[in-house]
Amino acid sequence: MGKRWWIVVAGVLVVGAWSARDNDEPQAAPEKVVSTKPTPKPTKSTQPPAAERSAGNWYDNYDPAHFAVQVRKSAKKAGVNPQLLMAILYNEDYKPHTPELERSWQRIKPDASFGIANMHRAAFNETKRGRFAKRQWEELPDDPDLAIEAAAWHLHDLANRLPAKRSSDLTKDELVALGYNAGAGNMRAFARGARPGAQAQSYLNNLRENWEESATALK
Repeated sequence: MGKRWWIVVAGVLVVGAWSARDNDEPQAAPEKVVSTKPTPKPTKSTQPPAAERSAGNWYDNYDPAHFAVQVRKSAKKAGVNPQLLMAILYNEDYKPHTPELERSWQRIKPDASFGIANMHRAAFNETKRGRFAKRQWEELPDDPDLAIEAAAWHLHDLANRLPAKRSSDLTKDELVALGYNAGAGNMRAFARGARPGAQAQSYLNNLRENWEESATALK
């Protein structure tokens, strides 16, 4: 326990950098394009498969690939591309997901995101209706399965908000990923031809860089 609290103490000293990284909450109506929060290029995983890891907490040596089974299951249930869902997890793997550390940062920044998919409270509460209504946003740091399920349904809902006619050269999955990061309003603007700003483009670039690795992780 002492080691884990040392991680918390040390992490609180550096988590100020996260405040510029949390993804924006989805917007109900605004179409004005705003900057999204940057995501640096993720470090490629060198961790062994889950079957080869020693017993321990799920967040020890965290790698999105360890949750391939849950990603496939939730993506199928929500009707979204599992490769997209896995790529979102890789994109959002820019900070430690130790539960104590996430909660420590949330006490400093109440609107911070939670869980391995970095969901904000408003997005989670909107997504859970009629699906897992009794679950709470505060559970996300401890329950990666719930975080993955919530992210899958959120992607499903975003896809349903895309305009029927699109003039963008971005793929549907790319637009939905931008919606996950920037909100539905900006996603619709991008779909109509608006160009992503520098920070949104950074998120998109990371998605593309993670795309093949995400496919490999699901095999």
